[in-house]
Amino acid sequence: MGRRSPAWVNSAVLLQALERYEQGRLPRSMQLWIQQLLELPPIEHRSADPLPPLRRAAMAAP
Repeated sequence: MGRRSPAWVNSAVLLQALERYEQGRLPRSMQLWIQQLLELPPIEHRSADPLPPLRRAAMAAP
């Protein structure tokens, strides 16, 4: 049987995972899942921007 992937993701769960991703507190498998799901560059290659574009966009939304 192949690996399963969720068909949908709860927004609160995704936001918590994204926050932990930005803090470097996610297990490697979850880091890879978030990177793939949101098409993010690997954490080692991201800029040192204190407010990543994804978070900035979320804060700007009404």
